[in-house]
Amino acid sequence: MGHWLDRNIIEPGKLPLLLALTAFVLTFLVTRSITRLIRAGKGPFRNVRAGGLHIHHAVPGVVLTVIGGFGAVASGRDGFGEAVSAVIFGIGAGLVLDEFALILHLHDVYWTEAGRQSVEVVVLTAALVGLLLAGFAPFGVNDLSADELEDRGAVIVSVATNFLFSLVALSKGKFRMALYGVVVPLIALVGAVRLARPGSPWARRLYRRRPRARARSLLRAYRHDRRWSGPGRAFQNWIAGAPDRSAGGR
Repeated sequence: MGHWLDRNIIEPGKLPLLLALTAFVLTFLVTRSITRLIRAGKGPFRNVRAGGLHIHHAVPGVVLTVIGGFGAVASGRDGFGEAVSAVIFGIGAGLVLDEFALILHLHDVYWTEAGRQSVEVVVLTAALVGLLLAGFAPFGVNDLSADELEDRGAVIVSVATNFLFSLVALSKGKFRMALYGVVVPLIALVGAVRLARPGSPWARRLYRRRPRARARSLLRAYRHDRRWSGPGRAFQNWIAGAPDRSAGGR
């Protein structure tokens, strides 16, 4: 493990990226835990208000992201300054993306169905940064052997192919399969080969003159939603918290 860390993280200069990713994930988890405690009225935490205005945590997140970003540029290759800036940037990015849905909709949708988009964006961001940290890209690693180059090349081809499968699944209206399929190859492949969901770009373009395919798509989508909506919603509630029944946010 020490050799892998030194060869794939420290030697290529990816340690700040690792620190930023760790700070990003931990900040998201801590923030979600605190907001759920505030929602339940437990613990010492309360919403931050100034003159009756609710200060969303995306606000300090933006400030920290700016400080961390400019700090990283200013520090150059200074080890300590670069590391501190990376941590600050990761914390800020975690606070901002936890409220990604609010920024997207320009409305407080944190505890609504639309608010789940924040969690999905955080998962996707962490997964993509994790791929950069995996060390398979042969950039910045010195003295790679022929076997190492071959192994890393195979992984790069696999990741690129899996990304194409994810794009196909996305065009078929299977957003979550495309999202998680970026990381898990089989998920993207299953989403790419199965029937498209009704109303998806794939279905509108390719099922337009295929009534049997449209009918099968509708039937399969109905059966899938009926079977998995309950367990899927329970899992989402466990991760992000159950949405409010009312239309309002926090």
